[in-house]
Amino acid sequence: CSDSTDFYFLHSTCKVVVLLCLVHISVTLVFYVRSLDLRFAFAQNQQSGGSSSSNVSQRNQVQDSRITVKSQPDVKKLEKLGPLRVEFNLPVTFEDTKKANPKVGPGGHYQPPDCVPEQKVAVIIPFRNRDEHLKYWLYYLHPILQRQQLYYTIFVINQEGTGKFNRAKLLNVGYVEALKDDNYDCFVFSDVDLIPIDDRNTYKCFSNPRHLSAAMDKFGFKLPYNQFFGGVSSMSKQQILKINGFPNNYWGWGGEDDDIFNRLVFSGMYVSRPSAEIGKCRMIRHTRDKLNEDNPQRFDRIAHTRDTMRKDGLNSLTYKVVKKETFDLFTEITVDIGKP
Repeated sequence: CSDSTDFYFLHSTCKVVVLLCLVHISVTLVFYVRSLDLRFAFAQNQQSGGSSSSNVSQRNQVQDSRITVKSQPDVKKLEKLGPLRVEFNLPVTFEDTKKANPKVGPGGHYQPPDCVPEQKVAVIIPFRNRDEHLKYWLYYLHPILQRQQLYYTIFVINQEGTGKFNRAKLLNVGYVEALKDDNYDCFVFSDVDLIPIDDRNTYKCFSNPRHLSAAMDKFGFKLPYNQFFGGVSSMSKQQILKINGFPNNYWGWGGEDDDIFNRLVFSGMYVSRPSAEIGKCRMIRHTRDKLNEDNPQRFDRIAHTRDTMRKDGLNSLTYKVVKKETFDLFTEITVDIGKP
């Protein structure tokens, strides 16, 4: 009798264990199938570009552009922000660029039709004898600046004559002349041979001076040194006035960007930069201009920035406007800036 009871108890226990196993397996199968559905839906959403993370990224990009949107922004434009393919092996013309950018007005001016930007941006290019570089710059930058929904005008400051080139003095001239055109509150200073390869690198002003060309291909997409401020930068009107503009006494190549960096530091500001990924840019390869030899005095001048910055800059700027021309894609101002 006891054997029969033990067998019955063991049999009942086995049945309970088997039932529990079946319940466990069933629950596992249900959750597995549901996870497959979720993953399938997520994959479809990623393919259609409609993920929530993508929407958040787009909202952040709009907020970073510091614009007040009147109506819904052009989502197609925002989706294009990201890495770009930039090549210099095919010729471009001013005419082709104008046809591709019909909304750009005389003088290289553009205003977004569907929003009111908080900043008016003057883009200043120091220039002499670089027509081919300027064609590429305009070809790539006009579409980029429009996708960034900026209110902007392009000013090409052309140094007249055959004397030594003076980049920083031309930047001062560009700042002064641009303010005669409109009440700009943001100034982007760009060498004509540098093209950004990611249009998330917004050409606008920030709470501190911004070094936009943070990762140049010339330097392996890295900063050559932490104080480097050459290539492309942006500063607000207040920031420029705080450092008395730029030095006027750097004739020839080199030194002026380090002097500008020193001015910013001595004025209590620091330089901000985009990430190395977003701040990438390409340089159009070229040989050094014969009229832009190394400046042998640059190291001595850099060492005395603190002593010279209050008396050498906007308050000591002298020049003469030779000619001002309004073209379809840019405003060119030819100036006589004197000699060393």
